[in-house]
Amino acid sequence: MEEQPNESRPQIPTWVWILGIFALILGLQFFLSGQFNSPEQIGLPDAMNRIRNGQVQRVTLTGSRLTLTLNNNNEVATTIDTRGSLEDAFRFYGVTPEVLQDGNVQVQVRDQTAWNNLFSALIIVGPILLLIWIFTRGFRQMQGGGGNSIFGFGRSRAKNLNDADRPTVTFEDVAGVDEAKLELAEVVQFLREPEKFVQVGARIPKGVLMVGPPGTGKTLLARAVAGEAGVPFFHISGSEFVEMFVGVGASRVRDLFDKAKQSAPSIVFVDEIDAVGRQRGAGMGGGHDEREQTLNQILVEMDGFDNDTNVIVMAATNRADILDPALMRPGRFDRKVFVDLPDVKGRQAILKVHARGKPVAKEVSFEDLARLTAGFSGADLENLLNEAAIFAARRNQRTIGLLEFQDAFDRIVMGPERKSRVMSEEDKETVAYHEAGHAVVSFHLVNTDPVQKITIVPRGRAGGYVMPLPEDRFVYSREYFEDQITMALGGRAAEEVFFGRVTTGASNDLRQSTRMAKAMVREYGMSDTLGLPTYGDDSSNPFLGREMGYGLGGRDYSEEAARAIDEEVRRLLEDNYKRALNIVRDNRQKMVALAQKLIEVETIDRETFERLMNESGNGEASSEAVRSSRPVYAESSLETTD
Repeated sequence: MEEQPNESRPQIPTWVWILGIFALILGLQFFLSGQFNSPEQIGLPDAMNRIRNGQVQRVTLTGSRLTLTLNNNNEVATTIDTRGSLEDAFRFYGVTPEVLQDGNVQVQVRDQTAWNNLFSALIIVGPILLLIWIFTRGFRQMQGGGGNSIFGFGRSRAKNLNDADRPTVTFEDVAGVDEAKLELAEVVQFLREPEKFVQVGARIPKGVLMVGPPGTGKTLLARAVAGEAGVPFFHISGSEFVEMFVGVGASRVRDLFDKAKQSAPSIVFVDEIDAVGRQRGAGMGGGHDEREQTLNQILVEMDGFDNDTNVIVMAATNRADILDPALMRPGRFDRKVFVDLPDVKGRQAILKVHARGKPVAKEVSFEDLARLTAGFSGADLENLLNEAAIFAARRNQRTIGLLEFQDAFDRIVMGPERKSRVMSEEDKETVAYHEAGHAVVSFHLVNTDPVQKITIVPRGRAGGYVMPLPEDRFVYSREYFEDQITMALGGRAAEEVFFGRVTTGASNDLRQSTRMAKAMVREYGMSDTLGLPTYGDDSSNPFLGREMGYGLGGRDYSEEAARAIDEEVRRLLEDNYKRALNIVRDNRQKMVALAQKLIEVETIDRETFERLMNESGNGEASSEAVRSSRPVYAESSLETTD
């Protein structure tokens, strides 16, 4: 039988060869010096005394090492002074030739000059040969290429996805982003049928920038393009360009585009391009930064003098606001594809895509789940299905039911259920009335979402929560913000009305209310006192140098305006808190009924909540009173009518 050749012979790393050579040199030194089989060491006077007493049958001198073979064939060793001879040592210690002759002591002297010369030559020539071998191997690796070679750190580490490695994801596996799919499908068609566009004078776009919040499917779209396109697809992350050495990033950019041009038509996908594409000159440093040099090289490669290449650059980022303007202009990134959070139809389609291959029960309605998960991204929806599947497996169920989806939603939004937490009766009653306050106030307001679920079961850091059934909104009114603030303060109002005290349970509610009130006054011009101007730069501005001109925190308004903002925010909070107090006081019977039901069963669904609200009394007058308590705004939006 013919032996097959070993095609995957393991390569011995360079450091193994270096350690082996040094170990060989050290081992040879120890061998020549007799360190491997070293006998017992004794002093020179003791050794001479044993020779005089006739205990020694042979004396061997090797260099300065004197070895004595005793009568019992054991060996001991000592050292003599190399400045004198062995006869001088014998004469000094009284070992005469007669003593040696009477004791039949054999004296041997070994010449080690040749071995010493060889060892000295090896010590001198060995490191030189080792350095020559290292540099020869390094230059061979450099000529052979490879980003992991000793001189290959300037080469691109982009992955070329060929037919074997190309992802199997296609546009059919991407849902909820129909407009983005249409834009990218046109890019794929550009590469497959360029003649169709050349005939009408259209040119292929040079760059496509996908912008959107995290988890909306930008990288998934890039994988779909790689699966659809029949051209080489180079994938690299923006952070892989940046290195400690200045100029390495620019070198990798040049190498990446050289490879892409050789394989043209091709696609280059740079994920998280904001790692190297940040705006230049925005910080406090100079212009010799490695990131800036890498960005300059990207700009040149995308739209330099050589602009006849058939290479499309795709990039993804969730921070388009910090990218350099030169990178964003047409001619470099001709198209900007906005991958936003999906709407209710998009969420339903995404849920159906991720539910493929999962045994979902027939009782589960993806339409209801899509309505419940307003604000979820594609990654959040995938996580929801995965958590529901985990709950089903944990409960030994063969299908994923509605209860598993509800528990998965609660776990993602509020955190895991804290079953081990023991609450006192007083705390339980306080939490029940607090959550009842949120729910009852929300029920009697106009611009709030319907209450889907109320629970006092602790989850995460919350002792309980009210889950609304949100709707997709794109435009928010002043009345909406005020109703949201009133609802958020409903829990604190309930504590004050029923217990005459307030607790720390409303801390997060106060933060949310204050944030909304500040946004109304400073950003949206929803204050009749301060009017239309906006106050303050975006607090998420990452550029320290840009903010230095406005002072600390980017504040570009005076102390008088700051005082007016504080007063207006306080007025908004106080007015809406009074509205919450009025609703709670006018609906005491509903509050008590709902709180007692929560204490009894801990969790109430939407149907039970609405039945309690309709069965309890004093609801009609309170609803009308709440509507009449809202401030009436004049049409000029700058004056208030009492």
